[in-house]
Amino acid sequence: MSADPRRAELDARVLTWMREPLASWRADDARFEALALDLFAFQFAHCAPYRRFCERRDRTPERVASWREIPAVPAGAFKEMALRSFPTERERHVFRTSGTATERRGELHLDTLELYEASLLPTFRRGVLPDLPVGSRARIRVLAPSPDGTPDSSLSHMFGVVLRELGDAASGFDVRGGSLQVDAAIRALETAAADGVALALCGTAFAFVHLLDALAERGVRIALPGGSRVMETGGFKGRARELPREALYRGIEHALGVAPERIVNQYGMTELASNFYDSVLCEPSRPRRKLGPPWTRVRLVDPESGGDARPGALGVVTIVDLANTGSVCAIQTADLGRAVDGGFEVIGREPGAEARGCSIAADEMLAS
Repeated sequence: MSADPRRAELDARVLTWMREPLASWRADDARFEALALDLFAFQFAHCAPYRRFCERRDRTPERVASWREIPAVPAGAFKEMALRSFPTERERHVFRTSGTATERRGELHLDTLELYEASLLPTFRRGVLPDLPVGSRARIRVLAPSPDGTPDSSLSHMFGVVLRELGDAASGFDVRGGSLQVDAAIRALETAAADGVALALCGTAFAFVHLLDALAERGVRIALPGGSRVMETGGFKGRARELPREALYRGIEHALGVAPERIVNQYGMTELASNFYDSVLCEPSRPRRKLGPPWTRVRLVDPESGGDARPGALGVVTIVDLANTGSVCAIQTADLGRAVDGGFEVIGREPGAEARGCSIAADEMLAS
C-alpha cells in the first residue's frame, strides 16, 4: 500500500475494477474517464519529467478534459530516464525491455506488483483460457525463461504468475539457461497428447521457430488434443532467421495440429502494465483483432496531424493504461495500427518513430 493517501485511493479504485468478474466487463466510459483524469493529475504532480513534458504542450490537469487529451510519452523515453510517480526509496522492482549488452534498455520502475498482477491474470484468462471453469487449472507449457532466471523480464514474470495461479502440476517452463530445452518440451507435448489433455502452449515467437525447426529435424509431428491452443508474443528483431506470422501459424498447425484460429497473439510492452490479446478464442465469431481490459483505452493517432486517425486509416498506437499508477498512464508506441470492430490490429512499425520520439521527449523532460 502506498504511503501517499491519494495514490492509495487511486490504486484501490483501479484494483476494484480489476477484481470484478470477467462476465461483468464492459467499457464503462464514464468510470474510465474519471479515473484517467484523476490519475493524470496525480502523475502530473508527482513525476517531474512528465510534468515538464506536459507543460511544453500546455496540457495541465486544468486544461485536460478527456483521457484523449492526456499527453502520451513515447515508449523510447523509458530508455532515457526513470519515469516514477513515487519516491525513489519506495522502489520495489524494475522491469527492463529486451536488448543487447551494449544497448540502452527501457525500464519500468514499480513500487508495487499488485496492480500489474491483478491486471495480467483476468486479461490472460479472457484471451487464452476463456473456457476454463472458475477454480479449475489448465495444462500450460511455456517456451520462455522463468522469472527466476530473468527477474527483470515482465514477460517472464507474467508467465510465472499465470503458472502459479492457473497452471496444473504438469505445467512449467521449457526454456532454461537461455536455451529451449527441446527434449523436455517434446516430452511435455507428447505426454499431453497421450493423456488427451488440452494444452495451452505459450511463448515467444522466436522460441516457436526453434521448436518447429527441432521437430522438423527429427521428423516429428505431434497431434495435440482438441481444445489445445497456442499463445505467441514478440517479434523477430535482431534474430538470425525471420518467419512471417502467417508462415509461423502454418508451421504450428502442421507440426502440432493447432489451427490458426486457435493461435492467439499477445500485444504487450514492458512500459505497460496491461496486455492485449487476439480475440479468436473469446469471440470466435467476430474478426480477429486485439482486445484489452476495460481499464485501458487505445487511440490511433494520425502521425501528421496528431489527431485521431480517420476510420480505417493507419495510426500510431497510443495506449492509456490505468494499471500504470506508479509511472505514467499514457504511452505512445512505435507501432502502426488500424481500428477493427471495437479493437485494433497492429500493421507494423512507424519508421524512425522510436528514435525520433525518444529524442524529443528526453530533451523536453530534461529541460530545466
